[in-house]
Amino acid sequence: MPKLIYLEAGGSPFETGRALGSFGAAAMHGYAQRSPAWATVVHHRGTAMAKAMAAQVQTGFPRIWDELQGLAAGLELPFEDVFLWNCRGDLWAMAPDGCTTVQEAGTLRRITHNEDGDPAFAGHCAIAACAVEGGASFASFVYPGSLPGHTFAVTEGGLAVTVNNLRCLGVRPGVPRMVLARALLEAANLEQALALLRSTERAGGFHLTLAHRDEPRLLSVEFSSEACSVVEITGRALHANHAVHATLRDLPQIVTGSSQHRQHRGNALLAGGDSNAADPLRVLADHGDAAFPILRADPADSDGENTMATADIRIGASHIEWQVYEHPAQPPRFHMIDGHASTEKSQRAHSA
Repeated sequence: MPKLIYLEAGGSPFETGRALGSFGAAAMHGYAQRSPAWATVVHHRGTAMAKAMAAQVQTGFPRIWDELQGLAAGLELPFEDVFLWNCRGDLWAMAPDGCTTVQEAGTLRRITHNEDGDPAFAGHCAIAACAVEGGASFASFVYPGSLPGHTFAVTEGGLAVTVNNLRCLGVRPGVPRMVLARALLEAANLEQALALLRSTERAGGFHLTLAHRDEPRLLSVEFSSEACSVVEITGRALHANHAVHATLRDLPQIVTGSSQHRQHRGNALLAGGDSNAADPLRVLADHGDAAFPILRADPADSDGENTMATADIRIGASHIEWQVYEHPAQPPRFHMIDGHASTEKSQRAHSA
């Protein structure tokens, strides 16, 4: 399985973005020269859709616009191309972004998440601890060339977020979904997060699992350009890469064979009588369906995605304690408290 590093970034939004860009520069330069995904996305240079999305970000989210400017500077790639790459799921329904999440409500809420992405980035991803001047401090899984927040993240302020791809077809020239996910990390509580999602003119769509250490709710949120659905989890649930809320059953979307099978297989494991098999980490390590496993490690995966990392996030009343695994059936790589690595794990990360 791919190795993860621990990365620290901070300063102004531009400086934070530049540090993240410098981290991902080598991987992105190799990727941009040969990837059909990159070529598909940058084909939208100069289009009305791209210009409209850029204008909305520059006007409505100037700090994230600055972070993107810094990201491009650190990557040493044209800003327009980097911006489009961070709009990839809005511009292209089959962008290589996946994921599976197990949600468990209760006094101690638990969110367990497989981060599935482009296999080309295996070994080039990180847990980034970001302290942005004038904004929230957080830790997030990051891909080279991408904003934090659209994967899994925990903020120092007590918000936990995991994100799953939705392959929406009814896309509009709104705020790119990755920008919106980054903006969520600034929310002080669940109501602020939901208000942001509902009030913003959205381009594409995501599924989010949201929790806050000061609140008892565990929320499943599906949004697209057309709608935003919020469901409170009361037991255990699983979510793959298509909208499943009753109010979004008619959402124009692509449901791949992998997403459909992971949803059905995960639901069956959670509903079964074997509590060991239904443990979230075991569910996310499952490969019982050989053609469409939940844990995805085949270079020839049907959606072109592999599992990059697994996060197991436990949200209590006083703090959020979470582990990050390179493989859900092996010991964790990092042990985190709120938005920080514990001293022992941080030292291991820097010495590894």
